[in-house]
Amino acid sequence: MSLSKRHIAKSLSWRLIGTVDTFIFTWFITEDFNDGLNLSVITTVSKLIWYYIHERYWFNSSYFNSNKRHIIKTFSWRGISTIDTVLFGWILFGSPLTGLKIGAVETISKMILYYFHEKLWYKINFGLDISKRSHHLKKKQRKI
Repeated sequence: MSLSKRHIAKSLSWRLIGTVDTFIFTWFITEDFNDGLNLSVITTVSKLIWYYIHERYWFNSSYFNSNKRHIIKTFSWRGISTIDTVLFGWILFGSPLTGLKIGAVETISKMILYYFHEKLWYKINFGLDISKRSHHLKKKQRKI
């Protein structure tokens, strides 16, 4: 698997959004600033890895319909990410209920944020070489 500037940039931009979301909701649910900070830092690392793998898989996918693609990607990523958050929340706070609460709240907020993040990146050609850019543009045109 070769490194891709596009997937790295996309992973980092999403992780920034996701980390802020995790921090805010964890702080709100646990009522502890440090809990929010701890969970958001740990899941930043784990989710960067998972997100990059997820992106590479979907980039090579032959599923072209952009709206359905974005929705399916949103749900598949959300499943992976929620499991990650719940497990680390449980480990850090010693309560599966706390992990589940954080995971449940994030499921809603992050699905909405992720869908729009996907739509934006679908329109950006950053990191696509000429052959991939052409392939990417053809995918977009098939949609129309």
